[in-house]
Amino acid sequence: MIWDRKNTVTLAVTGASGAAYGLRLLEQLIAADIRVWMMLSDAARIVMEMEMGLSLPQSADETRKLLTERYGAKEGQLSLFGRGEWTAPVASGSNAPYAMVVCPCSMGTLSAIAHGSSDQLLERAADVMIKENRKLILVPRETPYSAIHLENMLKLSRIGVTILPPNPGFYNRPETIGDLVDFVVARVLDQLGVEQSLMPRWGEE
Repeated sequence: MIWDRKNTVTLAVTGASGAAYGLRLLEQLIAADIRVWMMLSDAARIVMEMEMGLSLPQSADETRKLLTERYGAKEGQLSLFGRGEWTAPVASGSNAPYAMVVCPCSMGTLSAIAHGSSDQLLERAADVMIKENRKLILVPRETPYSAIHLENMLKLSRIGVTILPPNPGFYNRPETIGDLVDFVVARVLDQLGVEQSLMPRWGEE
């Protein structure tokens, strides 16, 4: 498989609650033959262990190997970048992928993106997507939201960032937590233009 920027997605996972969304999205992107450039915050590693029982190595390379094996990624399909890895392709508009998703997205990360902060690679990568007019999707953490949070979301939405709160619908009669997770991940995949069969379309069997 040959990957280029047109079939590459940056996936950033922060320490917000909702690790299941990020991991399920990673699994689906890998299955769809999308190249994934991934970033994990330190807090994300903690939350993954708390919520999913998944303990990740501190080494980025070891984490990449673990996730590659876990989700059956092909050689070269999954890369993992550290928070200060400024030579990573996501740090420059000259090599920006076609889309980026922050899933889940903490309010601290959302605020930093809204205010143009680039103190960490994740924030810089999001800033690149905005300045290059590429698709940026933020999946904010659980409710409630303060007026500050909502103002930051509105600011980003007005410049074309997709705000996709993880609010599942119930018209498909979900039976498990996995069904609820799949509803949200399916919506993210739809926004990315990636074919998915996690949820039936409205009006379809």
